[in-house]
Amino acid sequence: METQHEIDYSRIEKAIAYLKLHYKDRPSLEEVAEHVNMSAFHFQRMFTDWAGVSPKQFLQYLSLEHAKGILKEQQATLFDAAYETGLSGTSRLHDLFVKVEGMTPGEYKNGGQALHINYSFAESPFGKLIVASTSKGICHLAFADEGDGKAFAELHHKFPNAVYTQLADQTQQNAIFIFTQDWNKLTEIKLHLKGTPFQLKVWEALLKVPMGGLTTYSRLAGLAGSPKASRAAGSAVGDNPVAFLIPCHRVIRSTGEIGQYHWSTARKEAILGWEAAKAYRLTDTVAE
Repeated sequence: METQHEIDYSRIEKAIAYLKLHYKDRPSLEEVAEHVNMSAFHFQRMFTDWAGVSPKQFLQYLSLEHAKGILKEQQATLFDAAYETGLSGTSRLHDLFVKVEGMTPGEYKNGGQALHINYSFAESPFGKLIVASTSKGICHLAFADEGDGKAFAELHHKFPNAVYTQLADQTQQNAIFIFTQDWNKLTEIKLHLKGTPFQLKVWEALLKVPMGGLTTYSRLAGLAGSPKASRAAGSAVGDNPVAFLIPCHRVIRSTGEIGQYHWSTARKEAILGWEAAKAYRLTDTVAE
């Protein structure tokens, strides 16, 4: 049975898709609300509570012009040290709080036989999650769109011989704080990941793309130290084992188009708009 969080997010995702499909017609608030079977008043309140901005403002953050503007702004600074050191702490959330450690071959050999993995399910602004951790950190985080059983089966497939316990431990709970409004509660989030040296470099490079920021596959390859390996960087993005914490959703096409996402393009749009709204509110707060 769906929770209220899941029902609300489903409506929001459906509304965003409708707004994008009919943006040239400039649908009214009433039309969008009717599409998701809500009154205009309740839809506006639900959406604004979720995003912090109105549906109309939110759609602007998903426009091609906005994406191109972000890419153009970052073109000159992306590879500069100033890009990393000059950002505010709030924008650098992932870079500051998330640390990656690669699993050793001994840890993941024989299907992860040496691993003890705790896992649990949690709510997020973008739907239900499964989150899993070893004694060293988060090893898996994914959206559980097809139910708890399917979500666990996908985790089990990665480490078929690990020992599993359904337990929400402190490591997982701390990681989930990244979705909350109060980041003062965050302590360092450690990720314990199975990946090739190049994949780990790409995943670490993604942490340098700030909230509200965007990058392309070719730029990401450069950040990972292999500027000619954009295709391999794209594959590493697709293999990201930790949704949101490693922000692979911030990689878009060089044309400014959103592009695909392992957990659906609609969710990618929802996350990017949500982050942009949050980042711009933080910028306005600092400016004040």
